[in-house]
Amino acid sequence: MISSEGLPIVTAAAMRAAEEAVFASGVPQAELMERAGAAVAREAARFAMGRPVLVLAGPGNNGGDAMVAARLLDESGHDVMVAALGEPKEGAAAAMRAKWTGRVVNLADAPARPIVVDGLFGTGLTRPLAPDIVGQLQRLVSAAHFTLAIDLPSGMDTDFGRDLGAAGATVTLSLGALKPAHLLGEGLDRCGHVLLDDIGIPIATTWRTVAMPQLSPPAPHSQKYTRGLVAVLQGGMPGAARLASNAALHGGAGYVVRVGGDDGHGPNAIVHRPLAEFDTLLDDERTGAVVVGPGLGRDESMGASLDAAIGSARPLILDGDALSLIGRDVARLRGRATPTCLTPHSGEFDRMFGEGQGSKIDRTLAAAAETGAVIVHKGADTVIATPQGDVRVYSGGSPWLSTAGTGDVLAGLLGARLAGGAAPLAAAVTAVWLHGRAAQLAGSAFAADDLIPCLPRAIAECLR
Repeated sequence: MISSEGLPIVTAAAMRAAEEAVFASGVPQAELMERAGAAVAREAARFAMGRPVLVLAGPGNNGGDAMVAARLLDESGHDVMVAALGEPKEGAAAAMRAKWTGRVVNLADAPARPIVVDGLFGTGLTRPLAPDIVGQLQRLVSAAHFTLAIDLPSGMDTDFGRDLGAAGATVTLSLGALKPAHLLGEGLDRCGHVLLDDIGIPIATTWRTVAMPQLSPPAPHSQKYTRGLVAVLQGGMPGAARLASNAALHGGAGYVVRVGGDDGHGPNAIVHRPLAEFDTLLDDERTGAVVVGPGLGRDESMGASLDAAIGSARPLILDGDALSLIGRDVARLRGRATPTCLTPHSGEFDRMFGEGQGSKIDRTLAAAAETGAVIVHKGADTVIATPQGDVRVYSGGSPWLSTAGTGDVLAGLLGARLAGGAAPLAAAVTAVWLHGRAAQLAGSAFAADDLIPCLPRAIAECLR
């Protein structure tokens, strides 16, 4: 697999530090504000298509960016009005306000216009907006045909993705780097389509979005074992194990074994073995990954098989009932010398690690450090974290994935990537992207089974 990187993600504090580094290198704050405003004006002009524009300008640097955008739009012939909230702070924001010679009204007096550029509040907001501001913002955004938010819709918590009174945006232009709120929680509903302009700010971070992977076809002399043997443990609900096995088979594995008996269902290419042979597969060095959890059940015999898998030297994917059986006893995973991946949904995650106080990224990082495993914290905002502090966030799938069995497909797909030799983070990133793309290809109202035939098509798009 050829590596590919997604877009950088930073917290509000990290963004401030990156900006301060730019200033320390000799770039004036006013110049950076001009860059930001120019990026906003470019996007606003593209979407406005000549319609009147209302620019909302707050008292901080976000408002300074808005004033630059208003000036540049006006200079290019657009009909622009500025609605200001208070007087700008001293410094660059005040200087940009002084350069604006067009119409300015108070936010409360602003008339509705078809295009709104929201520059009231940007990154760093942690308290709810005042009710009167929420009301005015909602009035203007609701009446507009299109709203472009500068960095974040006003009223979004940057690091958590919490809604603190935001009216939302059609498009959000992130400046410098993406922020967690663009990808997490209520930000998925409020930010609309997210664009990024780096405005010349160097960003050093191990947090990134999940990018489309770049995959290579099997080498000329590949065979089933070099492509990876995946063993899937079948429990009380065999349908879930079938989904995981089929996903592994169609996700690139060379050999898939379903352990726990043959119920006569599934592709003929999948090999069936009795539960008594599970330990033999765990001892076999050719077994590239073991998937435990989909439809496993929670009885004593399954607990013993889970213990054997954790104690083995095989790479391991734990999902569903396996996570419930482990519960709060997560320390037992730390001693594993081979890769371990956990794929909890939010309920399973909370039962294992508690609800916690941090953002979804913070909590997933803490879980990875506690277990020594790669955590795939599933959801509309899937967060992948490693014990080393790497983070990947994916929010580009399909809402139709919210149906039974799709997590089993992801577990099997992750098994295929891990058994094929990918490093745990790369395997998780690839599996999550392919899973989301298969859902897009499957269309609307699909069942989990419908994802399987879409996996080869998703893989084909990634071949280089």
